[in-house]
Amino acid sequence: MNETPEPPVEQEEEEGTGPDDEISPAAAELLGDKLYFKIGEVARIVGVKPYVLRYWETEFSILKPGKTRSKHRLYRRRDVDLLLKIKDLLHTRRFTIEGARKKLREESSAAEAPAPATGALAEIREALVRIRDSLS
Repeated sequence: MNETPEPPVEQEEEEGTGPDDEISPAAAELLGDKLYFKIGEVARIVGVKPYVLRYWETEFSILKPGKTRSKHRLYRRRDVDLLLKIKDLLHTRRFTIEGARKKLREESSAAEAPAPATGALAEIREALVRIRDSLS
């Protein structure tokens, strides 16, 4: 019998270990290795004019780009991902600004839902505070 050995199976890298773990794969491809972006770069990536980005900052409180000493906006990778979501909601899915705001709030509250262990951690913390207070 002439059997050929099977090629070794390549193991995939674990997800969530790099700086791109909080943004979508499509956005990561557009952004490359950079961590911060100027408003013109973000406008090109998102596909809107810079004044639209400034307007969205006023309408979506969750969007807060950093600013340099000279007051230039610096967007982080997660800001760019959020802007891509906002553009999708407003332009592609035809949400109103209020509807998009509500949708983003729902998504963030679902992501920030307290874990079941939170109650137990609070009890442990209270016990530790009582012990610390009794020692002082």
